[in-house]
Amino acid sequence: MSFQNSSIEVTEFLIGGFETIGRPMVVAVVILITYLIATLANIVNIVFILCDKRLHKPMYLLICNLAVVDILNTSSASPTIIGVLLVGVNTISYVPCLMQMFIFHLAAVMEMFALAVMAFDRLLAVSYPFQYQSYLTNVRTLLLIYLVWIVACSFVAVMPATVLPLPHCSSKLKYIYCDYAAIIRTTCVDPTYYFNMISIISSFLLFFTFIFICLSYFWIIVFVKLSSNSDKRKMGSTCLSHFIVVTCYYSLLFIRIILTRLGVVLTLDEWNGLMIWTILGPSLVNPFIYCLRTKEMRYKIFQIFKKVQTSQ
Repeated sequence: MSFQNSSIEVTEFLIGGFETIGRPMVVAVVILITYLIATLANIVNIVFILCDKRLHKPMYLLICNLAVVDILNTSSASPTIIGVLLVGVNTISYVPCLMQMFIFHLAAVMEMFALAVMAFDRLLAVSYPFQYQSYLTNVRTLLLIYLVWIVACSFVAVMPATVLPLPHCSSKLKYIYCDYAAIIRTTCVDPTYYFNMISIISSFLLFFTFIFICLSYFWIIVFVKLSSNSDKRKMGSTCLSHFIVVTCYYSLLFIRIILTRLGVVLTLDEWNGLMIWTILGPSLVNPFIYCLRTKEMRYKIFQIFKKVQTSQ
């Protein structure tokens, strides 16, 4: 009863976290440029893969899926952050905020799932080079992608399901966008239970996917050691891009976990900066790594530049 008496009806949230930031216009322009480059690069990757039938292979379908996830990841929170800093729109309606929360966390879960599936793909390619195309066909790859999206949505659906019934005592978000922790802190309940529940789910997903990827690379290394020198170079080349992407993504996650567990106190600006880089960093790096490290993608880009030069 005390919750209901002290609760308020929330139709929109006030986005906080920017009160102490210096030179917001400069920060906004940097984030905007980074967001546009990351989004455009991922769209180019998707277009290259969809328009070239030679790239309609399991590995490139998985790269295409990762590009979709990266676009979803950057677009979940970046427009809100840019809107607050650049235009001064520091409110967001209740339903769009919940949608942003769902999309943001869905993209985070899907990033882990996408990288784990790509590790599985590379393991099959190295372990069974001659049977690989029969084991992992395009149809099976698409079914696998659909399956991980459904599983990811099932995990993330816990968040809006637990938030919706709760009464709110505040309409101000502590952080710079709508994530689960920020919304829970606006409710009238003790957040400990809800934080612990999400921590268990996220820790399970994080370590399950990370251990799966590590085990995949362990077996890849075993097969590489048993192969000839020419095969070693070929296998190393096919796995290096994925390894760089995995390192880029999980290193940021583990930095956050280590800082939290060690009790390192970050200022609000430092925490916001880490969160923004976690959102934008992998999505910016991933498409360029696959364009530069993948032979077919490099050849496609070279052909386009060659056509442009000859037309001029």
